[in-house]
Amino acid sequence: MLITIMHMKGCFHLATQTLADLPVGQAAEITGIRAEEADRRHLAELGLTEGAEICCRLRAPGGSPAAFSVHGITLALRVEICRSITVKLLRPVRTILLAGNPNVGKSSVFNALTGLRQHTGNWCGKTVSGAEGIMHLNGESVRLIDTPGTYSVNSETAEEAVTGQIIRSEPHDCILCICDAAAPVRGIALLLEIMETDPAAVLCLNMMDTARKKHIEINMQGLSEKLGVPVIGISARERASLRAVGQAAESVMQKSPPCRTHRSHRELLEEAAALTQEFFRIPQYPHRGTERADRILTCRWVRLPLMLLLLTAVFWLTMVGVNAPSELLSRGFSALCSFLLDQSQQLGIPQWLSGALIDGVLRGTGWVIAVMLPPMAVFFPLFTVLEDTGLLPRIAFNMDRCCARCKACGKQALTMTMGFGCNAVGVTGCRIIEGKKERLIAVLTNSFVPCNGRFPALLAVVTIFFAGSSPQKSLYAALLMTLLIALSIAVSFGISALLGRTVLRGNPGSCILELPPYRRPQIGKILVRSLLDRTILVLCRAVAVAAPVSLLIWILANLHIGNRSLLRGIAAFLQPAGNFIGLDGELLLAFILGLPANEIILPAALTAYLGAGTLTDYGSLESLHMLLLASGWTKLTAACFLVFTLFHAPCATTLLTIRKETGSLRATLAAWLLPLLTGIILCSILHAAAVLI
Repeated sequence: MLITIMHMKGCFHLATQTLADLPVGQAAEITGIRAEEADRRHLAELGLTEGAEICCRLRAPGGSPAAFSVHGITLALRVEICRSITVKLLRPVRTILLAGNPNVGKSSVFNALTGLRQHTGNWCGKTVSGAEGIMHLNGESVRLIDTPGTYSVNSETAEEAVTGQIIRSEPHDCILCICDAAAPVRGIALLLEIMETDPAAVLCLNMMDTARKKHIEINMQGLSEKLGVPVIGISARERASLRAVGQAAESVMQKSPPCRTHRSHRELLEEAAALTQEFFRIPQYPHRGTERADRILTCRWVRLPLMLLLLTAVFWLTMVGVNAPSELLSRGFSALCSFLLDQSQQLGIPQWLSGALIDGVLRGTGWVIAVMLPPMAVFFPLFTVLEDTGLLPRIAFNMDRCCARCKACGKQALTMTMGFGCNAVGVTGCRIIEGKKERLIAVLTNSFVPCNGRFPALLAVVTIFFAGSSPQKSLYAALLMTLLIALSIAVSFGISALLGRTVLRGNPGSCILELPPYRRPQIGKILVRSLLDRTILVLCRAVAVAAPVSLLIWILANLHIGNRSLLRGIAAFLQPAGNFIGLDGELLLAFILGLPANEIILPAALTAYLGAGTLTDYGSLESLHMLLLASGWTKLTAACFLVFTLFHAPCATTLLTIRKETGSLRATLAAWLLPLLTGIILCSILHAAAVLI
């Protein structure tokens, strides 16, 4: 039974609801339990009985499981159990919303107030829905909801529309509008627009420490009297300044502010500009350091070499930092599998069952973790450093002219860059592109840049066939990887131009892009964001799809027709098609089996080569080199493998994301066919040219 809430400035009309609907921070009384007898008995042993007071503490992503405190202990319950427990609310929890423009430190304020490490923002790779936490106000738990950065609550951009939807539909008692103290015009305009809907607001001028360094003077009292709302100066890095946030919010929630008349957005902007001139004294050039850096980074002769240099540095650091931990993880999982196999034999577990679960699922999943975790743990923090310093918007600025010639948007450069981490995340990041045509072009071409799952195979083959495996050759291997990435970017722009001039033809829309000032990266925040928000999230998704595929490979490798396994039989059937594009049947089968996760392409090929009954770990680059040479590989095979690894059908996760983002089956099919056909054409041309030469 769902909750019914009528919200009018802190006043709730409550109806009976289930525990699954209890908001975070809300206290309630258990009124009934409709679970099975065994579950009822177990819940009673834990203290979950009728009349008990219970409070929701936190919820996992997706809403299940959720943690509840009851009788002084904390319990985690799945949503299925929660739906069988009915409750009535005791003390309605109050809710405060955080709103603001992008790049004003809104999420930093949210983290400081709640003690969480959430990250909600507009650049690709960040959350595009509200993050929720609990802040304590005068001994009371208050819900605090962070929203994506926006310039208007009526924005048509997909991700910014989330903020307007939250403000209009989420019951709340107060809105904290976060504004950059050094650039207040748009923040005040957003505040005025919010006040047209809900006057219960507080203007928080953030980054006051930066404003003081730039000699910006602000008449907060006069501005507060003019706006009719509290105006406070804060800095997310100075915890003492945040005490005023709770006091201002409390003063707003205790009074009923007058409603404002509706005005156009243009009038709001004009009024904001007038308020800024009246109450802010800002030097003419507040960002001299940023302007000097921009003149260098966006120089005609510097910008392209600089981007290539940054890319090479990221790859070099990734390659240097992943070998040892990858080998350590691989050995650890191999030892674990051997130990479990020995234990299963002693316990008398059937060999087919232990083989399927340990050699199949566990060993294959362990391989994915070993090859994915170290590169992501290095790549994502480096990428986040570029994001935090303000370099990513400059990349879009530098690439906008090239994108415009390809009938695309400059922001596509950002989504392509995020695609290096995960193409599914890059597709989601295409929401920042305003035009529907340009957004669709960005979605369809995002898989042309290799994701993190393809990097281990690319790095291994580049190293052993073209660069050499000695540590001194790592820089040369990084340069070759950079050339491969440059090839993928060039092909991506070429396909974008082809789409923009044919099926998606039309004049490209305008690209309005904010270039925030350069800022010093916050190392602790970067590590938490990159490891939790990105690395662990992508790794869990890859493991979820790799486990069943590993089981499938084990089944195919252990089912025999005559003296040949089903895996080898399918590879033999695919041999002619593989030869046409410079590969072989085993590699082509590996690419087909790699549809759920690109990470298993190379180990699946090794399994087919060796006829092993499980996914095979090559152990070291030297042993991999010898194995591939024994399997008939040449430098031409390696080159075709690299090209086809760059351009082949995207993984299942990316395809599902495209289907969700576009709502079109035709667009999903096109996103599957475009890179696949491109890879087939390029590999066949490369193979034919090599044969002729």
